[in-house]
Amino acid sequence: MTTDLPKTCLPTWDVAELPEPKPLGLRNLTGFIGPGIVMCGIQIGGGEWLFGPAITAKYGGGLMWIATVAILCQVFYNVECGRYALYTGEPVFTGFMRTRPGPGFWVSIALLLSLGSLIPGLSTNAAVLITSMYLDRPPTTDDAMLVNTTAYLCLALVVLPVQVGGKVYNMLQIVMTAKVFVVLGFCLFIGIFFVSAQGWIDVFSGFLKFGNVPVDDGHGGEKVVNAFTHFREHGEYPIVALTSIAVLGAFAGFAGGGGLSNSTYSNFVRDKGWGMGSQVGAIASAIGGHNVSLSHVGKVFAINEDNLRKWRGWWKYILTDQFLIWMPGCVMGMALPALLSIEFAASSPMFSQNVPYAQSLISADGIRHAPGVSDATRQLLWMATLFVGLMVFLPSQMSIVDDVARRWTDIIWSSNEKIRKRLQPHQASRIYYTILACYVVWSFISATIFLMFGDAPRLMVLVIANLNNVALGVTAFHVLWLNCNLLPQPLRPKWYNQAGILACGIFYCGLAALVFCAKIVPLIIQG
Repeated sequence: MTTDLPKTCLPTWDVAELPEPKPLGLRNLTGFIGPGIVMCGIQIGGGEWLFGPAITAKYGGGLMWIATVAILCQVFYNVECGRYALYTGEPVFTGFMRTRPGPGFWVSIALLLSLGSLIPGLSTNAAVLITSMYLDRPPTTDDAMLVNTTAYLCLALVVLPVQVGGKVYNMLQIVMTAKVFVVLGFCLFIGIFFVSAQGWIDVFSGFLKFGNVPVDDGHGGEKVVNAFTHFREHGEYPIVALTSIAVLGAFAGFAGGGGLSNSTYSNFVRDKGWGMGSQVGAIASAIGGHNVSLSHVGKVFAINEDNLRKWRGWWKYILTDQFLIWMPGCVMGMALPALLSIEFAASSPMFSQNVPYAQSLISADGIRHAPGVSDATRQLLWMATLFVGLMVFLPSQMSIVDDVARRWTDIIWSSNEKIRKRLQPHQASRIYYTILACYVVWSFISATIFLMFGDAPRLMVLVIANLNNVALGVTAFHVLWLNCNLLPQPLRPKWYNQAGILACGIFYCGLAALVFCAKIVPLIIQG
């Protein structure tokens, strides 16, 4: 078996026994619930709380189909990341380092694709919400110093939870599970008791209105028309209004997950101990992680009938996790906050106004001014909505900090020969926390740069989301290549899996190219 393993740019995998998967069911709930709900918690963030409501406030639910396409594409991406981790016990970025021309080249590419992760946009939006709670009103430009100071404090505090838990993953699972239930539970409560039936119909029907696009309405605004219906009636497709293309690109970029955060699914599969992940280990936390170790090199299993039977059992974990937990969670994560926006955003004085800090506040401020609701109820829901917003932004910013540190720990841990020789399996956390500290310092610098602009929170997440589209699109093609070339034939993706992740790469690269041509090229020409 060892001689049959492919030769790559990193040391060849070790061979170990594939563990027997426990049957899926209520008795194994704790062993099964994990990566999908962690990813769902991580990814209820900027898109769901910022751009989803922004899109529905402007266009109704007519463009929610973009989220449908984005989430379906990402399901195939996540599944293929999980496939690689199940077989090798490695995250896909370690797999990237195995391919030619070698780790040095792919480290450079990874740095470029990580640019979106270097902008701490969510903590800045969290600072806006905290300031609003303190002032009991939306902040203005006169409050910029208070918002900026709070943003720095948020950046410092979000790294504290990942210090404990044995495995870093364990604390992520606790925080993200709590976040999913609090955020979606609150939105569901508001939706049931305060949102009209028409609002529910507009949002959820929008997920299936494929082909709806924004066009000029002839009066200086925009309206939504269906491109296919327009072609059937007029013999030509409508001219899409590109004034909001960056926001639409950001909406698709944040719908579900986006960027390199989806590749982290493979890290979580390993750290949860699914498949060969149980034979490789995990990144230990600073407190309580003394008995946790991580192998420098992944481990694979021999291809025989018994192991293929076990593989099919583990593969059910991935499919169930993605199609029954992550995908429905992402749909609800996009739909429920959009319900708040479609019902309440127009009640806010900030609606349709270019007001600094408005983006993360628009739904909460709309509830604060909602007609037909008592003053006491409005005040209670205003504060509750701000708190739930914090539950969206701060854990997601924490996950981004962890994601960057985790990705680069795995890259360095496996691809650097000196590190492989010098550090023992229980010392991976040294790299993790060093990178974590460096990232926090950089975040302070990055936040300072962006806070020089008046609409910093919105600008930051716009830039992040559109950079994420490039990263997700490019890595989709690389994940497909990995699984079609490095995995044994019986474990390689079927044609429909290949088509799904290929569509993911085309969709996100095409979207990034559209935003570049519509927004960046004109700036270059004018300059």
